[in-house]
Amino acid sequence: MFKKVLVANRGEIAIRVMRACKELDVSTVAVYSEADKEALFTKYADEAYFIGPSPSSKSYLNIDKILDVAEKSGAEGIHPGYGFLSENAEFARECKKRGIVFIGPSSKTIEQMGSKIEAKTLMIKAGVPVIPGDDRAVEDADTAMDIADSIGYPVMLKASAGGGGIGMKIVYSRDEVADTLSSVRAVAESTFGDSTVFIEKYLEEPRHIEIQILADSYGNTVYVSDRECSIQRRHQKLMEEAPSPIMTPELRKRMGEAAIKVAKTIGYESAGTVEFLYSKGDFYFLEVNTRLQVEHSITEMVTGIDLAKEQLHIACGRELPFKQEDIKINGCSIECRINAEDPLNDFAPSPGKILRYRSPGGPGVRVDSGVHMGYVISPFYDSMVAKLSVWGRTRDEAIARMKRALFEYVITGVTTNIPFHEVVLDNDAFIKGELTTHFIDDHNILADVVSMVEHDSAKKGTLATALYGDDKNNDKKIAAISAAVGSYVQTCKKQYSEK
Repeated sequence: MFKKVLVANRGEIAIRVMRACKELDVSTVAVYSEADKEALFTKYADEAYFIGPSPSSKSYLNIDKILDVAEKSGAEGIHPGYGFLSENAEFARECKKRGIVFIGPSSKTIEQMGSKIEAKTLMIKAGVPVIPGDDRAVEDADTAMDIADSIGYPVMLKASAGGGGIGMKIVYSRDEVADTLSSVRAVAESTFGDSTVFIEKYLEEPRHIEIQILADSYGNTVYVSDRECSIQRRHQKLMEEAPSPIMTPELRKRMGEAAIKVAKTIGYESAGTVEFLYSKGDFYFLEVNTRLQVEHSITEMVTGIDLAKEQLHIACGRELPFKQEDIKINGCSIECRINAEDPLNDFAPSPGKILRYRSPGGPGVRVDSGVHMGYVISPFYDSMVAKLSVWGRTRDEAIARMKRALFEYVITGVTTNIPFHEVVLDNDAFIKGELTTHFIDDHNILADVVSMVEHDSAKKGTLATALYGDDKNNDKKIAAISAAVGSYVQTCKKQYSEK
């Protein structure tokens, strides 16, 4: 096992990896930017090094600075977490050049899966089902129209180098193709530095289902569990659960074996996720996330497997300690991404200082977070406050437990998406497991969030009390806050109705 590991990330994922290291008696090294100099993860690590200004391009994406710290601190391995450099093939290559272990797959594997066109081509050759489409790079609008006509509308225009739902747009008719192609290309170039676009069939009523895999350097590969990730906003996941409500032993076996075929095709080693779209009884390869996923915690809760530890063991050359038949799924787990963003204002980020913070607890509740009272949510990075995960013996129990945990969560000073999660959990279609990637729009979830906040006067009182305490002399202040909340809701309601 490593003696020392550098975690090239921040926030809750940095702490998550450091916790795994601590249990394995591995020393940890943190790197931090100006915005994170007082962050919790820098205090948790055994050593912490400043690497630059707040913008990630000058700190967390600076390969040379991070590798210099690794060499200076004597770190033998680097765990990239997720985001930032986690799927950067150049970073993986540079680690190898300097004799530092990149705790993840090889640079070649990352490169292959970094291009959606190359990934799709490889999967077709391997016999893995893919979404019908054309894997050629689209050169001009006329070609795009011809391809879309041949596939049949609706189609999806996708940036080849894209990820996280960026650079993807649906086209419903020939008239929309030219403008959409121009838009997607512009986004792809500005975000990924690669304007390559391809076209595939847009699936109706799709579900987004992931298969977690683990693969060692001895040729052993297992699928650990499936996850349902269909609750999304602009292709960004907001809530996940394991296992998927539609999963059967037969379907899990088929999808799991397909995921293993994907992994073996690209020579995968480490923890990773093979993503599929499921529609009307069939599933199709979407992409491979060559890293630890945000939502890995719910897989850990239903299987008892510590995925971060397994990553470390695999990177050190250890063989997987279990076989496929040893992996069992127990109960159900749900994760809500608690973000500092406003669901009533198109999920706009809400950076600022957390004035009060109390996280939930009790049986079956897990909170992965890097914040605390007085912590400032920075505008420079992702707005995540915490990952709230719960486990239940059944899906119904997990839903009830999550509702209870959300009720206990106290966060003031920034707007959060907690009301959004509460509305989803109360939705009849969600309770029945009837999910698609269009769930939010199909069920008018945001309108329901407006109604809930508008009519829940008790929450207005709770907010006022949180800000001003229980002093009865603060009635005027409480009334003022309640009026302000009411005014805010009316403004958001108007914005929503105009969209």
